[in-house]
Amino acid sequence: MSTSPYDQGLARNAANYVPLSPLSYLERSAYVYPQRTSVIHGARRFTWSETYARCRRLASALVQHGVERGDTVAVMLPNVPAMFEAHFGVPMIGAVLNTLNTRLDAEAIAFMLAHGEAKVLITDPEFAPTIRAALARLEGPRPVVVDALDPEYPGTERLGEIEYEEFLAAGDPEYAWRLPPDEWDAIALNYTSGTTGNPKGVVYHHRGAYLNAASNIISWGMPQHAVYLWTLPMFHCNGWCFPWTMAANAGVNVCLRKVDVALIFELIRQHRVTHFCGAPIVHGMLINAHESLRAGIEHKVSGLIAGAAPPAAIIEGMERIGFDITHVYGLTETYGPASVCAKHPEWDALAIDRRAERNGRQGVRYHMQEAIAVLDPETMQPVPADGETMGEIMFRGNLVMKGYLKNEKASDEAFAGGWFHTGDLAVMHPDGYVKIKDRSKDVIISGGENISSLEVEEVLYRHPAVLTAAVVAKPDEKWGEVPAAYIEVKEGADVTAEGIIAHCRDHLARYKVPKHVEFCVLPKTSTGKIQKFVLREQAKSASAIG
Repeated sequence: MSTSPYDQGLARNAANYVPLSPLSYLERSAYVYPQRTSVIHGARRFTWSETYARCRRLASALVQHGVERGDTVAVMLPNVPAMFEAHFGVPMIGAVLNTLNTRLDAEAIAFMLAHGEAKVLITDPEFAPTIRAALARLEGPRPVVVDALDPEYPGTERLGEIEYEEFLAAGDPEYAWRLPPDEWDAIALNYTSGTTGNPKGVVYHHRGAYLNAASNIISWGMPQHAVYLWTLPMFHCNGWCFPWTMAANAGVNVCLRKVDVALIFELIRQHRVTHFCGAPIVHGMLINAHESLRAGIEHKVSGLIAGAAPPAAIIEGMERIGFDITHVYGLTETYGPASVCAKHPEWDALAIDRRAERNGRQGVRYHMQEAIAVLDPETMQPVPADGETMGEIMFRGNLVMKGYLKNEKASDEAFAGGWFHTGDLAVMHPDGYVKIKDRSKDVIISGGENISSLEVEEVLYRHPAVLTAAVVAKPDEKWGEVPAAYIEVKEGADVTAEGIIAHCRDHLARYKVPKHVEFCVLPKTSTGKIQKFVLREQAKSASAIG
């Protein structure tokens, strides 16, 4: 027993301790700014008091349908008001929100519904064919299905027992919800997009969601009442925790069902959007859009870029069209962003390409994260901060998942040595900033030499004809593996494989130059990440044919 006077008679009690939960952000904004706009979706408008009441109705209705603390509620929704409301209404009763990736097939969705033991499923009519097939695959109990019809979408196909607005109408707008008894309680379940085998279920807790929601504001420097455009899917790491961030910010959520470049610029202009998030491919689409689409946008627009490690050319391109870009890094297992490339005023004096290179690093820990490090995975010791020695990026702190649902072995492996292992290979620069070199599975070993696929991609993005590029290993009898480049070209561009190779020879060591160049539409996930495992299979097939 402690003998410190600071431990005597100074116990935790209801007056000095409350579990941290992002639900408190919604309650506060509804209390302080009840008439401020919370959500915009087409012609629909809600205030923070209305959103709060709708979330309480959702919580109440779920209870009426038998959902209890620790149960799972799944949603298959685009970025619409119902999706935003689910981030509060579901955890208000201690249930866990499982946001399903809308691009997945019926087999994957069926696995997630069964593995997560979903009691209720809220779904949009756009995904009716997939959901119908997924439900047909379920061998166990079938969840209660709620159809969330959307006035902004023409489809009205019904699968469920009740429509979402009817479901809410039966709920109590004054429902007396409570904070979780323990901030370690689960708030969300997110499945990783595994390339082999079944995906893993990543479990978030209320504490981490609360802290990362605040960290988004602090680490990005968001002003109060920001106008946020939902270019990032809310199903992806719970929209990087931004549903909870925007409640804390008392800002405006501008909904967007799908990425449409013309509509993005129109909404930015119409609502004076100040902030948005997205993968590099989304930013690339904005850069390459016709300049007439940007006409009339004269206010400052801030973008957060993450996902795949963004080429410096993308960051440079966004700056050239007048957007202020901040680079963050994280994984599903870290609530989305857990590090940020914090900018320094002196970087402004650098040439734009050098500035973009600095801003393209994965950076330093988020405010609410304890640590990011580059460690030797064998010794668990830090690599030298020389910008050359590679190790694995690892995280430690409150912005790390509870673990993988029903997968203790995978959780133990992920947390080995007291750190979360990302699988990303990186170097530590002398200024303490992390820079990814590659995913461990994406490194190309050619003639005993390691080649970073990201390094080759950086050079490819500098070619004026390249819209999107990916480099993977192609089996080779002589060298073991050689780089193969898969490229999407800009509309109207005239380029040949020989031209690409010549460009790479001007900027890379000979052994790093792609030995195979193919022009195609790159396979991508719903969040814009290029599916390199698909390209690796193509490269293997090309080698077998060759």
